[in-house]
Amino acid sequence: MLSALVRLAIARRGVVLVGALAIVVYGVFELARAGLDIFPEFAPKLVVVQTEAPGLNTEQVEILVTQPLENALGGVIGLDHLRSESIAGLSIITLVFHESTDVFRNRAQVAERLTTVVSALPVAAGPPVIAPLASSSATVRTLGVVAADGDLRRLRELTGTMIVPRLLGVPGPRDCA
Repeated sequence: MLSALVRLAIARRGVVLVGALAIVVYGVFELARAGLDIFPEFAPKLVVVQTEAPGLNTEQVEILVTQPLENALGGVIGLDHLRSESIAGLSIITLVFHESTDVFRNRAQVAERLTTVVSALPVAAGPPVIAPLASSSATVRTLGVVAADGDLRRLRELTGTMIVPRLLGVPGPRDCA
């Protein structure tokens, strides 16, 4: 079988050369169109919307904040699926878009939809905020802090005055510029 293929390639070397040239031209064309990046983006195209609602419990956040936001954002063009999480004082909605969509257009559509629903949110809720763009390789470490006694006010003060300044004081890549 292989010897027959080699004989055919030698007999029709002009066709083989034209085919090889066509493949090289196509490869150069695709290389010129390819986006250059150090790491390819494996994460789906998504937009994360966070809304703080201090003083509301999980059920209230779900009913008063998350559900109206889901209803407003549900029909965005190019949306693949939507998932949400409601915790005490915070609503997080993650919109996952099709790969063929433009992330900046997706963010603009979400921002437009959010302006229509802000007035329907409770007074206790802050404005919905679209999380900044981040690469899938951007998060290096996530740190969680828990209050043993449940005093969240003291925990917030401790993280703001002790932990965050010490972490920011550690030299790292941001200091190399």
